[in-house]
Amino acid sequence: MSQHSKAHFGFTKLLVRDLEKSARFYTDVCGLTELARVEASIAGRPIREIMFNTTGEGAAMFVLLNFMDDEGAPGKDVILGFQTDDVAAFVQRAVDAGGKIVDPVRDDPEHGVMVGFVSDPEGHLIEVVQVTEQMAVFAH
Repeated sequence: MSQHSKAHFGFTKLLVRDLEKSARFYTDVCGLTELARVEASIAGRPIREIMFNTTGEGAAMFVLLNFMDDEGAPGKDVILGFQTDDVAAFVQRAVDAGGKIVDPVRDDPEHGVMVGFVSDPEGHLIEVVQVTEQMAVFAH
């Protein structure tokens, strides 16, 4: 048996170049609301962060992070996942806010979802899922 205390997944930090532009995108497209802003350092490197309120009870927090001393491209090794009740509207909001369609919305009956992929203005990949009626019981 493990001697570790219980832990739970609490947040995702997405590295971005343009903090304000990214914040507008995720606010406009996903309806996220800002909780707090932080200026601090990680391993001696200055950072700025914008933390967003969780979107539901027990949900993880989303945080945008900018290393102030680095203008390089952020890592693209993460896929953000958002669940919505209208995947087509989400995709349209993403495009209207400067994102791009990566993979158009399609029905995926094997997994009980409608799914599409978009990217934010910096190229981060976002998977958007709408649970269909037959799978709704498993969504909670």
